[in-house]
Amino acid sequence: MQQYQKPVLVQEQKLHMSPQLLQSIQLMALPLQDLKARIEEELEKNPALEVIEDPKTISYDEAPSGQRENDEYFEDYSDSGFSPTGYDDEAGDVKRKFMEGALARPESLQDHLLWQLSLQPISEDLRSVCELLIRNLDENGFHREDPKTIVPPDKLPLLEEGIKLVQRFDPIGVCVKDYKESLIVQAMQNPDAPPYTVLILQEYLELLERGKIKEIVKKLKITEKEVEECLSFIKTLTPFPGREFSSEPPRYVIPDLMVTLKEGQFVIILNDEEIPVLGLNPFFANIQNHPEAQKLKEVKQFVNNRVKEARWFIQSIHQRNQTLLKVAKAIVEFQRDFFLKGPKYLRPLTLKDIAQEIGVHEATVSRITTSKYIQTEWGIFELKYFFSNSISGAGSTGSQYSKEAVKQIIKEIIEQEGGKNLSDQKIADLLSKRGIQLARRTVTKYRKELAISSSYDR
Repeated sequence: MQQYQKPVLVQEQKLHMSPQLLQSIQLMALPLQDLKARIEEELEKNPALEVIEDPKTISYDEAPSGQRENDEYFEDYSDSGFSPTGYDDEAGDVKRKFMEGALARPESLQDHLLWQLSLQPISEDLRSVCELLIRNLDENGFHREDPKTIVPPDKLPLLEEGIKLVQRFDPIGVCVKDYKESLIVQAMQNPDAPPYTVLILQEYLELLERGKIKEIVKKLKITEKEVEECLSFIKTLTPFPGREFSSEPPRYVIPDLMVTLKEGQFVIILNDEEIPVLGLNPFFANIQNHPEAQKLKEVKQFVNNRVKEARWFIQSIHQRNQTLLKVAKAIVEFQRDFFLKGPKYLRPLTLKDIAQEIGVHEATVSRITTSKYIQTEWGIFELKYFFSNSISGAGSTGSQYSKEAVKQIIKEIIEQEGGKNLSDQKIADLLSKRGIQLARRTVTKYRKELAISSSYDR
């Protein structure tokens, strides 16, 4: 029986990672200080972009009443210790404590991955394997030692499952042997990867690096255009995904958001006083519409490209801020008891809960909450602080108590009168009376995470 090949038209939709989309994703992940630096960099690079208004240069008297109120909120809220008229010894002590609380160590790759691991509803055995894998990663996100040598023999059956789980965390492509395996993992997990991308990475990456497109075409019996599509997609991947969490010196935290209670309603304010208002340079707008400029192809192309880039950059910043506000609003709604009563009332909350609430992907929530801080009545907290699994490990569908809330309750019990002599078993018994079922060894673990000594040492 003879088989015949005939051309068939197939209509399909694909989303390719454009430079503009990549820029939008990168801006979303930037904390306030880094965003300011990125804006300054773009202003220097793109002459079609200009600062319309810089809140930092407006005098206090000229500022709108709403902005003055926001400024006063940042000055006075949470006992910042700052006063425009100077401060006495007591105020200076308050300021010192505030500054000590605001000093933050940049999040490491391990911190970022361990935080995501803490939200997974998995068994303790698998969790311990994943933790070993994460702590074995270098700055690139690659294995330092062979994973088989660091996992206890009785848990080796869980190794492959643990590796695949960590590889799905943000940034995608860590927990691998080298950059080649990282690219393969990223391509396999991206549904928009063109056909043959994974195969090219697995079998013909060396030819691709040497620009031997025609050889790949010949070996795979596909068109040159298909290989070029694969190459364009591969260029959007990150061969060393862990490097975005490089070590930096300590820095002071500037809250991206603040929340306050007014007339029984929570009000969320974006700290946009640090971000200049951007717009299009009128000179470029005029050139774009000038008849003479339209006749000069190179001038027209240059101006149009710069204006297009400027508009996209402005839109990306707007999208970042709006997404940040949406996420913060959803967190406040989920964690109302925390914002009303304090840290021990923190509820279990997962990325999926927030993602479903505002209609975005979990990865977007992860990016927008990375290194972003919110100022509350109870102090300054990273947005990631509000995500915590229940003590039963079932996420927001399990126990009403989150891990962080239980830790605060343990701290409160120990600080109460007579708490110095409480053993971990006694603490577990007291927790049980409050309806919190926790094993003694778990109490010990949480106590150590709070940096509290045992009853013997206390």
